[in-house]
Amino acid sequence: MSAAAPAIRIVLADDHPVVRTGFTELLGTQPDLTVVATASDGAEAVRVCAELSPDVVLMDVRMPGMDGIEATRRLAEAPSAGAPSARPRVLILTTFDLDVYVYDALRAGASGFLLKDVTAERLFDAVRVIAAGEALLAPAVTRRLIAEFARLRPGPGTAATAALGTLTPRETEVLRLLAEGLSNPEVAARLTVTEETVKTHVSRLLHKLGLRDRTQAVVTAYETGLVVPRTRGTT
Repeated sequence: MSAAAPAIRIVLADDHPVVRTGFTELLGTQPDLTVVATASDGAEAVRVCAELSPDVVLMDVRMPGMDGIEATRRLAEAPSAGAPSARPRVLILTTFDLDVYVYDALRAGASGFLLKDVTAERLFDAVRVIAAGEALLAPAVTRRLIAEFARLRPGPGTAATAALGTLTPRETEVLRLLAEGLSNPEVAARLTVTEETVKTHVSRLLHKLGLRDRTQAVVTAYETGLVVPRTRGTT
């Protein structure tokens, strides 16, 4: 009999004790999830992560002192003993979906976000998705958020735009489809290729653009103008 996989180790950062307690107890009901520490602000979250090397950080976006955006940026840029993917994945917790703070956190390196009134099952699934190295992209919300604020904020500059030129035509096409919110199987069906081929293209384009995951790829696609945000009222 094979040994059970180790539990996903979580750090929970929120300035409200009730939220920390509630989420900790909720996550503790799952045998494959364990909260190894909590933090009341971003600075404490960064310090705790350096000590414990968790798999996932549930990060409140608005906290006194160091907020979730700066904490996310520091975690994404922190040295890692292994590959960059060994750094903890950040899942932003927020009260409002169309929130410029969430957008900035995604730009800083977060892999996705959840509303604080999320159902228990959705929370469990999201943590598992993030821990597995995937980005948590809910097309109806995440794409709308990115498109809304990419329209208002300056783009990432000429370096990111120039980096797009290193992509092959097929990689550029895959990036556009990712920005539309398509999953790997959906991209494969659209391009009439295998899912494994799509995974290879995604891996290569992320490497060429210096990006961590699909969420950052979608942000870059909008900010560089590769994908143009739709105007209000269109579908």
